[in-house]
Amino acid sequence: MVSEQKLAYSLRSVALGTSLVAAPPFPRCQSTGRNPEGLGFEGRLTPAALAIKLAAKRNHQNSQEGWALEIEIGIGRKARRAYGLDEIALVPAPVAVDPDDVDVSLKIGDLTLSIPVLASAMDAAVDTKVAIEMSRLGGLAVLNLEGLHVRYEDPSPVIERIVSASKEEAVQVLQEVYREPIKPELIRKRVREVKQAGARLGVSATPAKALELLPIALEEGADVAVIQSTVTTVRFISSTKPALPWDQIRKTIKVPLIVGNCVSYEGAWELMEAGADAVLVGVGPGAACTTRQVVGVGVPQATAIADVAAARDDFFKQTGKYVAVIADGGMRTGADICKAIACGADGVMIGSPIASAFEAPGRGYHWGMATPHPGLPRGTRIYVGQVAPLEVILLGPATKDDGTLNLVGALKNGMGMCGARNIKEMHRCQIVIAPTIRTEGKQLQREQGVGQGR
Repeated sequence: MVSEQKLAYSLRSVALGTSLVAAPPFPRCQSTGRNPEGLGFEGRLTPAALAIKLAAKRNHQNSQEGWALEIEIGIGRKARRAYGLDEIALVPAPVAVDPDDVDVSLKIGDLTLSIPVLASAMDAAVDTKVAIEMSRLGGLAVLNLEGLHVRYEDPSPVIERIVSASKEEAVQVLQEVYREPIKPELIRKRVREVKQAGARLGVSATPAKALELLPIALEEGADVAVIQSTVTTVRFISSTKPALPWDQIRKTIKVPLIVGNCVSYEGAWELMEAGADAVLVGVGPGAACTTRQVVGVGVPQATAIADVAAARDDFFKQTGKYVAVIADGGMRTGADICKAIACGADGVMIGSPIASAFEAPGRGYHWGMATPHPGLPRGTRIYVGQVAPLEVILLGPATKDDGTLNLVGALKNGMGMCGARNIKEMHRCQIVIAPTIRTEGKQLQREQGVGQGR
């Protein structure tokens, strides 16, 4: 039992989750006119208070069942144990399902994708060509409306400069090239290029630029809007900057709306209550992201997905609206995607696997969305290689044995082994904590540098 042990923790052993609000005292909630400390003007629970109450109820039920939710890390300070995707494994069901009969479709608002995969709004991963191919394969690519492709008529020379820079120069080069102004006419042009090919397209902007840039792309026919930052919350405390006008956003954006990122039950609930049709889950797990090292904030993906999925399920029970949960980052193999779905995700957003496609604009390199930040870069440039055509990465056939190709085929096979005929049934898959699952019995593979030993 944890209570019988004397455990000590260093700063490297802990991470910070994202809280519901930035700091006390709690102000009056601008979007609802209610006090987020608890009761509304008429004595009713605010959405935030209801979310907290439901989360507390779940935690109480877990503690009654004997689960240790918190561990003391010092006098008067406790922490939850959280799990990454590498620390868990899935248990096969007593009844298997033919992978050919498995339905992996994803529904976001009134849009249905035949495969539950979104390509991240990262400049090395998504341009108009990748967006068109991604749509043909059944998924959805998201174009960054603050990226290089809408700053430069021809971004190829700029990307060449980025990939040619030394490790020491890379961040400074990125900061420099992203100083070029965003051009609304290029937003229109990029969206038209995709729509004229008959393809679907998602478009992304940060909260500060959402109402300025997203309507431009939507006028040209973009299918999905994404509001995304490292952490996005409904409530925001600032002495100089206004909170995001969520009521206005939902009136302006008529297409399916994806909002992120979040990692907590309460934070996800408020985004759902504000009108999100899907929420992105993940702070810092991406291959090119350094947020966890720079600011210490993040929650391992298995736990983050499960917590947000719990909010989705409770929100559905309360309102009748099902909000899709999309795991964003930290997934490279089919196994990673299977585990993310089992933890409660309805779909995944991936960046580095897309950036490794022959068609990707990054030419084998990839960089985080916050890498060019002028004051506090929270990403880096990494080499992912040019591995295979996008179709092979997503749909196969695989020519490698490391799980990085035919991601959808791996998902269907994993779901079949777990007895799941669709995504929602996969949410009921049994999960075990298994931190040695990747290395158990694999000594020869490690010695020979093959398979799981790479």
